[in-house]
Amino acid sequence: MQKKLIKVNPSDNVAVALVNLKAGEVISFENQDIKVISDVKAKHKIALETFENEGEIFMYGVLVGKASSKIEKGGVLTTENVKHQSAKVSQKTGTIGWTAPNVDKWKDKTFMGYHREDGQVGTANVWLFFPLVFCENKNIEKLRDVFEKELLTVKSNSHQMLLRSLVKGEEDTDNAEKEVTKVFENIDVKFITHPGGCGGIRQDSESLARLLAGYVKNPNVAGATVLSLGCQNLQMDIFNTALDAISPDNKKPVLMYEQQQMGTVDEMLTAIIKNSYEAIKKANEIERKPAPLSKLKVGLECGGSDGFSGISANPSLGYTSDMLVALGGTAILSEFPELCGVEQELVNRCVEEEKANKFLNLMQAFEKSVVDAGSGFDMNPSPGNIKDGLITDAMKSAGAAKKGGTSPVVDVLDYGEYITKPGLNLLCTPGNDVESTTGMVGSGANIVLFTTGLGTPTGNPITPVIKVSSNSDLANRMSDIIDIDTGDVIKGEKTIAEMAETILEYIIDVASGKTTSKAGLLNQDDFIPWKRGVSL
Repeated sequence: MQKKLIKVNPSDNVAVALVNLKAGEVISFENQDIKVISDVKAKHKIALETFENEGEIFMYGVLVGKASSKIEKGGVLTTENVKHQSAKVSQKTGTIGWTAPNVDKWKDKTFMGYHREDGQVGTANVWLFFPLVFCENKNIEKLRDVFEKELLTVKSNSHQMLLRSLVKGEEDTDNAEKEVTKVFENIDVKFITHPGGCGGIRQDSESLARLLAGYVKNPNVAGATVLSLGCQNLQMDIFNTALDAISPDNKKPVLMYEQQQMGTVDEMLTAIIKNSYEAIKKANEIERKPAPLSKLKVGLECGGSDGFSGISANPSLGYTSDMLVALGGTAILSEFPELCGVEQELVNRCVEEEKANKFLNLMQAFEKSVVDAGSGFDMNPSPGNIKDGLITDAMKSAGAAKKGGTSPVVDVLDYGEYITKPGLNLLCTPGNDVESTTGMVGSGANIVLFTTGLGTPTGNPITPVIKVSSNSDLANRMSDIIDIDTGDVIKGEKTIAEMAETILEYIIDVASGKTTSKAGLLNQDDFIPWKRGVSL
């Protein structure tokens, strides 16, 4: 029989409704009877005791809010009777031990990946086109039109004809549109545009340079074609310095073009097409080979969260994260506004005090910048979050943090810094889905696990994004975007550990190219850099 309530942590004084509850019904729960005061929708929280005004509310074992008015036992928590509140953290107070999950059955498993000279292994093989400044977005779009039509569906124009002749090795004057088979089996060609690189503070251009350098460094990228205008803030030497900083021995081909030095657009595009085609053809020679699971670097993301995310999908990711770490792999937990309220646990999980202090400093600086802008972390829950039971930022954060499992935090990175240590890494990003995913991929993620309770099609141009639903209703309703359904956890039909094994098997299939994620099938190539400064 379907349970009606669940208490996530023994110290919690609220429970989550697993089904819709009717006013007046009496539920026998943990050796007491709870009379439901008013109708409660599934995913929302119900009081297990009477809260007086300013009474503290605990969920996931942490402070997630305060009562803003009296809440009777059996009453539903809403934005009208609860306000955001989280515990204040100033330093590391201890060290939290870790019992790693048993991963003996996974130790000899491999995935089929693309091995790079720096020792990283890609789950994809991508030639990437991107601009250093938004002024070149139009030329990137022209190149996308040329390459995608020629390598997938052909529709001729002058540049299309050029690439067609290069592919066929002969002159071709057939202008008819027709379907063709994929020209290259082992390489994908992807294109990024963005609104940055000039017009803002210099720090934003430098941050963008580090991010783009991270995309070149990412093991899923075989090489890149980079377009520059010439006069922008993000100069080519700034990008090259950023690339040299994270990849001083870079062996990947990076073709760079500056429009103001090359004459007409036609002259520049002609050179780019010829040179890039030859580089792409060479990159196609790279083939998949077996790699240990320790070569996986998995970004952990959530978006469109609901009241079930923190008790099904996110803990399942957390257990998967722990399994990967136990196997020598890497997990990345980001979205710092959604770690508000669980800082003490994360600080105490840091293996070094220096990392703990860096985490607190980044959190405090981030929150101050939000307050200075006239807002606060308490404004983080979206209307969709609130509608589905996530009524305070701390409540949302405590559930979101479950994606990071229980393993030690080996490193703390600011936005644009690249992963260097296997294990669980904390990466400072906004809670914005695409900005966060963009940042994790720029830090080296070669797979992203993305939980959602409400549904989102978000993807990434170079890294497969696997969507994990918190509930079966969503998985059935939006089956075109969901890869894995953790609704069986809510229904009591699977344990968190069993679901994590399902997720890890799916990761291996996607990483090996056996399965394409739904975001990949939709060509959902989202890329939004985090702009921290103002425009000038």
